[in-house]
Amino acid sequence: MNKIILILGTILFTSMMTSCVKDLDIKPKDPNTIMAGNLTKEQYKEALGKIYASFVVGSQTGNADNADISGTDINFGTTTRALWNCQELTTDEAICGWGDAGIADFNTQTWSSQNPFLTALYSRLVLTVTYANDFIKLTNGNTDADMIKYNAEARFLRALAYSYAMDCFANPAFTTEADGVGKYYPKQIQRPALFNYVVTELRNIEDKLGDPGFAYPRADKGACWMLLARLYLNEPVYTADPTTQTGGKTNYDSCSYYCTKVIGSGKYALASNYRQNFSADNDYTKNKEMIFSYAQDGIYTQGYVGSTFIIESCSDGAHIDANTLGLTSNTNWGGNRSKKQFINVLIDTVATYGDAVPKTDIYFSACKDKRIYCRQLDHWDIPSASSSYGYGIGIFKFTNNKADGSKADDWNSAYASTDFPVFRLADAYLMRAEANLRSSKGDLTQAVSDVNTIRQRAFGDNNHNVSQAQLTATTNGIPFKFILDERGREFYYEAQRRTDLIRFGQFTDGSYTWAWKGNVFAGRATDKHLNIFPIPGNEVSANTNIKQNAGY
Repeated sequence: MNKIILILGTILFTSMMTSCVKDLDIKPKDPNTIMAGNLTKEQYKEALGKIYASFVVGSQTGNADNADISGTDINFGTTTRALWNCQELTTDEAICGWGDAGIADFNTQTWSSQNPFLTALYSRLVLTVTYANDFIKLTNGNTDADMIKYNAEARFLRALAYSYAMDCFANPAFTTEADGVGKYYPKQIQRPALFNYVVTELRNIEDKLGDPGFAYPRADKGACWMLLARLYLNEPVYTADPTTQTGGKTNYDSCSYYCTKVIGSGKYALASNYRQNFSADNDYTKNKEMIFSYAQDGIYTQGYVGSTFIIESCSDGAHIDANTLGLTSNTNWGGNRSKKQFINVLIDTVATYGDAVPKTDIYFSACKDKRIYCRQLDHWDIPSASSSYGYGIGIFKFTNNKADGSKADDWNSAYASTDFPVFRLADAYLMRAEANLRSSKGDLTQAVSDVNTIRQRAFGDNNHNVSQAQLTATTNGIPFKFILDERGREFYYEAQRRTDLIRFGQFTDGSYTWAWKGNVFAGRATDKHLNIFPIPGNEVSANTNIKQNAGY
């Protein structure tokens, strides 16, 4: 939990509107209104807070009447909530029984360019880029030490937004601070070019950002290194080049390099209690595993978004009760849960329980992996893609209580104070392990050590350590499947699964299927074009420069 500083009373990004109104005699209605270009350092900091907040809330006030974007629900359409749906409901990790438009499309991999969550996510990312462009333009050339950091942070946030757009939509509209606003239709950028742009930006700002942990939840060098590592790990997907090489390093070597910078910085440490990463005291001041997050606070960042949305949507009262997870009003929405195929990733149910579905150990306590926050529901199988909450496997990984079970600081009965993790140290270990496995000159000994570092935290001992043979094995036709499964065990419900499955070739046409993949009960392979979401239809129709992605 940490406060996000928002702009109070007035929007500071007014220069974004100058091209539309420059020929009019415009005067502020309030002579005390602050205009862009005439700001104090503190006001610039508040404006920067608006860019951070654009990822997790829908308006400055939490009021739908003041939404930053019209035409989409202020909660459904926030970046974190739309991104979570894109990354989780489309995979084996989650399914939702709600009847809202677009949800069934994700459950069954049958979406189109009209899906409202895709439209919301695309629009939100464009909005973040627009905010960042304006801020960067206003602060370029400022030599004040704090302002240099602010400018670099805005460039990081723009790079982060573009990284999501590249991962989900591949070829979005593209603008920078050098472009005007309202004068033209933005050009479309192709995925490999966008990859190169984002990586170049991050490398250019690396030394301008604050040192790791300098002012959580603001972006720092650690966040920059983590985003670079994630981009390099996925570079073959983004550039269609199986092993790219830059400056004598393959993309996997570069991934390992940046992970090592994070791990070797001495500023981060794995939480002794895995659950603290998803509790109301998970911020860096109390948990050195957290590198970068979307900060949430029950008083200052209110909305049914981020961790609040996850806690409530995974609770129904009868099986999992949000009241016991620290939220006591507007509770137990009963929508999201997991599938039995994914529980076989989290837990080898046949080995642990036998072929019969267990009825007594409903919380899977026989499993020694302490990352398992799951509960059996009434029925193991999910008979339809819109089945009610009683079917499947309940997940209660996130909580609004502290790790010791006590009430959150800045507690609110309806809104969580649990920060939503974007980068945490465990990912640096597992990304480095995977990069070493995939690199032709990777350090396999280090890969084994990195995975076992994570597993020893998970199990509390070294009795479940993995061997090099297990890590390098091809299982069911999937190379390095153990790493894919370990990432599932470590990062489930953290909005990473779709990206991981695509990198391993299993999201669409791979050998791995799950319930309702392809809109059939047993699951089936789907077409490769679904590895990229469509550009929203309203964007294609409005901007003649934008060409729809292949297959849509």
